[in-house]
Amino acid sequence: MFTKRVIMRYPTKLVDKPIVSKLVKEFHLDFNILKASVTPNEEGVLVLELIGDRKNYNKAMDYLKGLNVTIQPFKHDIIRNEKKCTHCGACVVACPAEALIVETKSRKIIFDEKKCIACELCIPICPVRAMEMHY
Repeated sequence: MFTKRVIMRYPTKLVDKPIVSKLVKEFHLDFNILKASVTPNEEGVLVLELIGDRKNYNKAMDYLKGLNVTIQPFKHDIIRNEKKCTHCGACVVACPAEALIVETKSRKIIFDEKKCIACELCIPICPVRAMEMHY
């Protein structure tokens, strides 16, 4: 089983098209919507976790690229600025995915990018703005 988190940017002409349902029906991919911003007459942005066979995933990516949907890997867009972080722990209680945890011995905050679901709850709660999201 193959799992990958991606950011998909839709051009305006595709915002009202059933692109994600085609990923399920034609490429047999399961998905979790981690974040969505789709507005008619504007660009659409979806953060998806896609699950399925790697071969079908690659075919689905080719299909999306053929539609001019821009695909970005998810992992490069959530950043914790280590210079700003004071390890106060405010972000830990806000994180529903437990991507931010307190290391028991050092009491430092550990950020596990693989668990992050891009909910952005850690961003406004951080008093020094150490958590940043880039799309």
